[in-house]
Amino acid sequence: MACGNKLVSPKLQISQSTTLEDLEKSKEPLLDYLANAGCLRPMRSLRDRDLLVHDIVMFQVIHRVQGPFQRFCEGLKTLGVLEKMRRHPDSFRPLFCYEPHMLTADQVDDLFNIHLSPEGSNRRAAEETVVTFWRDYLQDAEEGPSKLQKILAFATGATAVPPIGFSPAPSIEFIHRGDDDFSSTPIFPLANTCVNCIRLPLHVSYQLFKEKFDFALGNTYGFGRV
Repeated sequence: MACGNKLVSPKLQISQSTTLEDLEKSKEPLLDYLANAGCLRPMRSLRDRDLLVHDIVMFQVIHRVQGPFQRFCEGLKTLGVLEKMRRHPDSFRPLFCYEPHMLTADQVDDLFNIHLSPEGSNRRAAEETVVTFWRDYLQDAEEGPSKLQKILAFATGATAVPPIGFSPAPSIEFIHRGDDDFSSTPIFPLANTCVNCIRLPLHVSYQLFKEKFDFALGNTYGFGRV
């Protein structure tokens, strides 16, 4: 809606008006909008205030989207999709209605593609140790109601898995000494939310891994690297 944000305050003032004078003042900035929406009505008493608010809500929620909704339904009639939806609403509901659910450690782990060095290399052995730390960390994170969401947001910028999934798929890489011109291996995980990637440092103990990851989650704001 082009003027949605600008209308919030005046509409709230309309609903909270306690005198006809206040009501007329609240309505004045909305005259063009009310006329276009077909909601313009004379204010003779405070009862008209409630009728006006009702008209605005009906326009915003129903009448404004009625045309696009009808065209959407016409499109769904192609190949009989709309008929199938009406006959099997429960089967189609997950495709159209978002239903939030709690993340689990296994779900988060399955989201990430882990990029390991070739088998038999010294790098591979160190990386596999850190993979174990990563999975233990996810299991521990299940104890907190939102920590798995924070981990997902750290990597992707999103606190929930999109209905169509991530593109690109989240991934895990490892930071070795000398990578990216680092003179020494960083001790904190790095994240690049543009490509949904976490880069993990090669700690040798789970306690240190957990401590540094906790610090990263608690001190990262918005996008960027710790």
